[in-house]
Amino acid sequence: MNLQKSVFNPRLLGGLLMATLLSACASNSNSNDPWQGWNHGVQTFNDTLDKNVVKPLAQGYQWITPDVVDQSITNAFSNVNDVGVIINDFLQLKWRQGSMDVGRLVVNSTMGMGGLFDVGAAMNLPKHQEDFGQTLAVWGVPSGPYLVLPIYGPNSPRDTLGLIGDAMFNPLTYVSIFGTSDATYSTMGARFVEVIDKRAQLLSTEKVVNEASGQDRYEFMKNAYQQRRDYLIKDGNTDASDLDKELDSLDSDKPAEQKP
Repeated sequence: MNLQKSVFNPRLLGGLLMATLLSACASNSNSNDPWQGWNHGVQTFNDTLDKNVVKPLAQGYQWITPDVVDQSITNAFSNVNDVGVIINDFLQLKWRQGSMDVGRLVVNSTMGMGGLFDVGAAMNLPKHQEDFGQTLAVWGVPSGPYLVLPIYGPNSPRDTLGLIGDAMFNPLTYVSIFGTSDATYSTMGARFVEVIDKRAQLLSTEKVVNEASGQDRYEFMKNAYQQRRDYLIKDGNTDASDLDKELDSLDSDKPAEQKP
């Protein structure tokens, strides 16, 4: 594939924008997914952008980066992310987990050489996944309808608000705001590498996801996102009533069978 042509193709970008606008204007009567028209259009835009820009960059990044270096880069970004994890731990009153994550951050930032090596995992200080969207859920803020954001992907109004909180908890944000111009450019470069690194991590599972999604990729992505967010919010503690609700939801999405 000619990467330069695929990335900087004005006809392609124009077609993407037109498809997004047309899909966003489509009417939708599903009360459980009131923004379905917009979501379908944005998902089409995101999928095409990923296919022609992000995925090729991730493949190139994976090809030129040795596994050891790739893992160290992933660890470093994870270490920076732990600052926000700790804040959300305490905002959710998870005192024990927060204390463990403080220890993890200190250990990895020192013995792990700035987070390049995950020493904490070897000391029974595992990585936790907490963000401000989960904190808002714990505080009782409703999720709102399913929402697909341009470039970012599956989301919700609550988690969109959570992204703002996560940015405020990220040290790189303040380096960009208060640092020198060189520091700002370096931070922007780091953010870009972080995005490509995360996309590269998904390459190995992409085929499985594509096969599992079948023809209705939209519903698959929506359900997968909502189930994962529910799993994270409840720290993996789900009950039978949640399963019943999910089965009822799947049944309601199926067209009614016609009797002979």
